[in-house]
Amino acid sequence: MYAIVETGGKQYRVAIGDTIDVETLPGQPGDQVELGRVLMVKDGDQIKVGQPEVSGAKVVATIVAPVKGPKIRIFKYKPKVRYRRTLGHRQRYTRLSIDKILKGRGSTRGKKKNGS
Repeated sequence: MYAIVETGGKQYRVAIGDTIDVETLPGQPGDQVELGRVLMVKDGDQIKVGQPEVSGAKVVATIVAPVKGPKIRIFKYKPKVRYRRTLGHRQRYTRLSIDKILKGRGSTRGKKKNGS
């Protein structure tokens, strides 16, 4: 079973037991978070697709820790005028561990059968 969720303007494919890094969320390590914007849920042969969300579906996750992404170097340079500037940026994320995927109501699409 897996789900497609949206948080922080990005979409993630999650399954139970997965660990993902999302944009910073409020809360302390150990707190539970509900990701309510579930776009799709797949359980075996059944696929529930939301328009745009699957109504009643939720993904429950636990905050593991706040983490930092890789350092990004920004280097500005203009030739012939001795202009050089170096900047850096490090994005902060929240690491989540997926605990439960709760199925909701939505349009169900099964496997297509071979034939006409």
